[in-house]
Amino acid sequence: MQELHDAPLAPLTTFRLGGPATRLVTATTDAEVIDVVREADDAGTPLLLIGGGSNLVIGDKGFAGTALVIATKGFALDGTRLELAAGEVWTDAVARTVEAGLAGIECLAGIPGSAGATPIQNVGAYGQEVSSTITEVIAYDRETGETVTLTTPECGFSYRHSRFKADPDRYIVLRVRFELEDADGLSAPLKYAETARALGVEPGDRVPLEAARETVLKLRSGKGMVLDPEDHDTWSAGSFFTNPILTDDEFAAFHARVRDRLGDGVEPPAYPAGEGHTKTSAAWLIDKAGFTKGYGTGPARISTKHTLALTNRGEATTEDLLALAREVVAGVRDVFGVTLVNEPVTVGVSL
Repeated sequence: MQELHDAPLAPLTTFRLGGPATRLVTATTDAEVIDVVREADDAGTPLLLIGGGSNLVIGDKGFAGTALVIATKGFALDGTRLELAAGEVWTDAVARTVEAGLAGIECLAGIPGSAGATPIQNVGAYGQEVSSTITEVIAYDRETGETVTLTTPECGFSYRHSRFKADPDRYIVLRVRFELEDADGLSAPLKYAETARALGVEPGDRVPLEAARETVLKLRSGKGMVLDPEDHDTWSAGSFFTNPILTDDEFAAFHARVRDRLGDGVEPPAYPAGEGHTKTSAAWLIDKAGFTKGYGTGPARISTKHTLALTNRGEATTEDLLALAREVVAGVRDVFGVTLVNEPVTVGVSL
């Protein structure tokens, strides 16, 4: 277990932003993780968890407390059952399941971050969400001081949400268990139209696993959503805002604003999101409100490849990033009456 003091946190995040931590500890076993958490809790020391750093916005002043990097390793495959340690690199784990001929998470290729973060956000992309394959999450419960196993229903999964996100200070994810599918080397049925089009098939079709994975990686790369240290469009947290889910009344008011601004022939994206609710596209809202690809003149700008990504062009501060985010939120609200919600976790700052 490594321990540093007054340690920079920016290199541990995909934004490459944020000030130092009073204390930085890197834990490589579950026992070390639990020991550090217990020590911090017993001393009343603030605790910040860091996995892949792909979903963190840390303030320029840094973090006054203990920052814990979870660097545990473990990839265990038993038939179609997979168990991942929280510190496993997610995109590497996806590649290994594809190599093993197992379907269920192949369309989640290229997503940065660690395996332990996936249930917290109920990570999803290109028609798949981890909640559809997760069977259990093993976590340390800071409230009871016990290690617990939570089943899928107990995790409270919904769109980009979970029990862990709802109560962020209670659980420390240690391991995640999945049930995958042996479909004779084929993918799960494709649910995302863009993926199906790129593969020349119809939604619902299956394709070879590696073809599905490679296609998703190409689509993500084209949007700056695969990490590349030479490409500032990837110095981001990926999608900075979640897609809004609106009630019927809210959607009707939004639709009226769309007609007023863009004309009667323009229909906003609309997807069923449960009874009485409709999901629309944050990227569409941002673009139509006037914040197009590459928007901005300062060191923090919208990606040149995707309107949903806010990026550090190399010299940005966290305050630069937040100023841009606030401008986008205010602009979308003024034009369409919809308030965007940030997807990354903010530390020491807020929108």
